[in-house]
Amino acid sequence: MSTTHLLYLHGFRSSPQSAKAQIMARLVQSRHLGVTWWCPQLPASPAQAMALLLKGTAAWPRGQMSVMGSSLGGFYAAWLSAHWDVPAVLINPAVHPSRDLARYIGEHPVWQDPAQSIFFEPTYVQELMQLESQPLPTRPATLALIAKGDEVLDWREMLARHQSGQVRLIEGSDHALSDFEDHLPQILDFLQLA
Repeated sequence: MSTTHLLYLHGFRSSPQSAKAQIMARLVQSRHLGVTWWCPQLPASPAQAMALLLKGTAAWPRGQMSVMGSSLGGFYAAWLSAHWDVPAVLINPAVHPSRDLARYIGEHPVWQDPAQSIFFEPTYVQELMQLESQPLPTRPATLALIAKGDEVLDWREMLARHQSGQVRLIEGSDHALSDFEDHLPQILDFLQLA
């Protein structure tokens, strides 16, 4: 089934203005006019983020929707893929966000607009732990793009977590996947948007 509804989830301290989200938005709006595109600004609270996503996609046809996510958004995308049984593209997805983000409690500027900030509360670590504790299926419909040059997350952890799905292990690159456009053909083919 081809994708008619595509959800894009940005990472921690990011926004719908991220380079990858903007590239995908332009691509969908120029070449796939019939596809419903949504890239919401995610709340810092994982529980609020999930509530927003569940509500915003409640009327979407599960058999024709896909999700993409980067970093923390990749963690969310993997979780949604598992619980909704929908395909997901995971870009340098976080594996243990409760562990990794525990040291980021406090206020932080948003990457794309330093005038804006988010506040990451201690309770959000508990919310992430709750999501992490829920098992994922053994045969996920995922494509994980994992950069060995990721300077934020350990590519070995990402590979170990997502090797039961499709994996594109990328030599070099970085956490932001600055060469994102090079991987678009594989992404679009996986999402059946080619």
